[in-house]
Amino acid sequence: MPVYKAPTRDTRFVLNELVRLESYANLPGFEGATRDMTDAVIEEAGRFTSEVLAPLNQVGDREGCTRHADGSVTTPTGFKQAYNQFREAGWGTLTAPQEFGGQGLPHALGFAFEEYMGESNQAFAMYPGLAAGAISAILAKGSDEQKAKYLPRMISGEWTGTMNLTEPQCGTDLGLIRTRAEPQADGSYAVTGTKIFISAGDHDLADNIIHLVLAKTPGAPDSTKGISLFIVPKVLVNEDGSLGERNAVSVGSIEHKMGIHGNATCVMNYDGAKGWLVGEENKGLAAMFIMMNAARLGVGIQGLAQAEVAYQNAVAYAGERRQGRSLTGAKDPAAKADPLFVHPDVRRMLMDGKTFIEGMRALCLWGGLLVDLSHKAATEAERQEADDLIGLLTPVIKGYGTDMGYKVATDMQQVWGGHGYIVENGMDQFVRDARIAMIYEGANGVQAMDLAGRKLALNGGRAIQAFFKLVDDECAEGSDNDAVRLVAERLAKVNGELKASTLWFMSNAMANPDNLGAGAYAYMTLLGIAATGLMWLRMAKIAARADGGEEPSFYAAKLVCAKHWALRFAPHAGALRREIEAGADTIMALPPEAFAA
Repeated sequence: MPVYKAPTRDTRFVLNELVRLESYANLPGFEGATRDMTDAVIEEAGRFTSEVLAPLNQVGDREGCTRHADGSVTTPTGFKQAYNQFREAGWGTLTAPQEFGGQGLPHALGFAFEEYMGESNQAFAMYPGLAAGAISAILAKGSDEQKAKYLPRMISGEWTGTMNLTEPQCGTDLGLIRTRAEPQADGSYAVTGTKIFISAGDHDLADNIIHLVLAKTPGAPDSTKGISLFIVPKVLVNEDGSLGERNAVSVGSIEHKMGIHGNATCVMNYDGAKGWLVGEENKGLAAMFIMMNAARLGVGIQGLAQAEVAYQNAVAYAGERRQGRSLTGAKDPAAKADPLFVHPDVRRMLMDGKTFIEGMRALCLWGGLLVDLSHKAATEAERQEADDLIGLLTPVIKGYGTDMGYKVATDMQQVWGGHGYIVENGMDQFVRDARIAMIYEGANGVQAMDLAGRKLALNGGRAIQAFFKLVDDECAEGSDNDAVRLVAERLAKVNGELKASTLWFMSNAMANPDNLGAGAYAYMTLLGIAATGLMWLRMAKIAARADGGEEPSFYAAKLVCAKHWALRFAPHAGALRREIEAGADTIMALPPEAFAA
């Protein structure tokens, strides 16, 4: 059976020493985030996910969800009991606003818990994860009446939520949706249509499911400018808050998927279901992006999560499995073979995995801090910079984070060799579960275009200029430590390649937009390398200052990994720049028929 232990020590390092949550105690929501409290939450989160959720991961993968003749859906064995424990412990309230029953704690702490849930059981984590996205949209765009009616029970976990965007004929191009919403005399709307790929679309975990559904009203523009957002509960809610009759929404089927079998991904049928407009008519796209941006950060964390749990199992196997001898002579002469750890190629995969994981964890938790600072920082300038940076980095966290998360998961399966291909060992599940993260909530090519086609030029390029300056300032700080100095030098070069690539887009994308499209993916990867490099430079500085402290091996390992980033990750920046500057000529040259066999 696969192993899992929440990486609490590294999380505490990031939150306490890198992000430094305690230093923001003067801001709303941070006053309770003392080191003692943060450490206690992290340790309890690690215990819950390791002991309650992780044992159900393979169960959910084997059993999947079941749709019954009456249209109801049941989750795998143990999921309902685990969800009851999740709800009773108040995990869903962690970062939610206090006025609706939440604890109002920093998002960085919430992101850490999301990571642990994804590592221990990604399919389970999606049920409360989708609810969080729906909550964020209602908070931002819902009326006071809607907030009071739905949010307390959604935040408590008594009810869950979903996002209903995709239809059989449209995914990314939401202007093609056909779901209709007809206004009714009582102020509600009759919603009719079919949605597909709806994660957590139905289940037996909660008493009600609050679906957020994109639809078009009569006479709306036949484009994305004609999309509205509606609250459509599975069970109608009475004026006193009690549950009434079942709404006209049903599950047509459960999708048969490559992975995340424990999550009910449903085809949802709306047959004149009663719904209520959220925000303004024809302004649903703005509300949808609130859900999507929250979800995209969560999916980036899922990429990190699958890399971490696969890495843990590869490390365990590399220490147990004996094959061959070390190239420099037997390391365990008393045994017939040395453990896999002695082989440089195995070490290469493990070091790449460790370096990506710890760098991405730092980036995600720093991103959580930026989310809060964008609303709560002391000055308008600080709020603006935080908002600019998290807006810029969201597609990177999602795209680069899940690309690399999947790569690490497959590399860790490779460490297991043939045994990694055997289902009972669990490595295949990590790979299969990681694969979806590159696709949903906007495929990674869409993330790349969001970054290069929209975020770079936004506000005159203010966000990317802020990032350039942040990196330049960090690299300019001197250090007597050789590892820190090396990381700073290599990161400065990466930043230089990023600047040059940005200028190339400015000079070549206007005349031929395909040049932007052809280079966007490489640009997203390049910015991902730079962003994780910034984290490694910061961590290296901390580790160098901590030399000789109470845990010298922990900080020494940080310096080695930082150096590994400089020597093994940073060099890719030059190749990515050359790929970007190659333009679109060969990519767009052949006619479609030339691709046929």
